[in-house]
Amino acid sequence: MIVSMIQLIFEIPDVLSIKDKRRIVNSLKEKLQRRFHMSAAEIDLQDSLSFAHVGAAVVSNSRQFGESVLHKALAMIENDVPVRIQNVQIHSEEF
Repeated sequence: MIVSMIQLIFEIPDVLSIKDKRRIVNSLKEKLQRRFHMSAAEIDLQDSLSFAHVGAAVVSNSRQFGESVLHKALAMIENDVPVRIQNVQIHSEEF
């Protein structure tokens, strides 16, 4: 079993309230879950107004497949989500 994981730290420009931030982060998590069948969660920076730290993972039997899903998810975030990505980490572990 291979678990492929992505962690993103991103800036959310022009956010005026935590409620607006939550709307954007929740929308991102739902897109990752729905489109890519990934588990996703906000893992840090919950109290920051303009930054978020989201982690997501996919389980498969192939490192190549798992990481390709993560790269597709990253491309979707870059193109469809109104955020500025500050840091991305992608890695896989075999269990």
